[in-house]
Amino acid sequence: MVAELGADKVTMDGLADRAGLGKGTVFRRFRTRAGIFHALLDEEEIRFQREVMSGPPPLGPGAPAADRLVAFGRARLEFLARHMVLARASLDPGQPVVANESPSLFHVQMLLSEASPGDALSGTLALQLVAALEGPILLYLQSQDDAPDLDAVVENLITSWRVLVERVCG
Repeated sequence: MVAELGADKVTMDGLADRAGLGKGTVFRRFRTRAGIFHALLDEEEIRFQREVMSGPPPLGPGAPAADRLVAFGRARLEFLARHMVLARASLDPGQPVVANESPSLFHVQMLLSEASPGDALSGTLALQLVAALEGPILLYLQSQDDAPDLDAVVENLITSWRVLVERVCG
């Protein structure tokens, strides 16, 4: 439906009708319209996490932790750019974005603990780093009236991420 109609045209009623289900069933499963897109994004997230956990270095195991953090940030931002429509539609304007529920938090905390053990003790730095990789920052920068194209925004964020990790990990 997203490919056919566009995310802005996908509704709970339309999904229920297309699936041959009652609207109540769809509401119980997804709770909100954003929940539909969150579930779709979760499918892609699982594939991304597999790549992170078992792919080739530097994203996967086998590279120094700081190099993996840089590669992770690049891959995460590129992932969000590829799935911009789902990421934007999965944000529920009535709900806060909770960074400590990010699937990236554990991974960033683990790599940060290896790369810079003293800085990683409280977990706060990992949470701040993860916030720099979540959808809202990309969506915010892309939604500004004078924003450059998405590729330029992503490249700028990737460069900033690399600088941040290099400074944190010394």
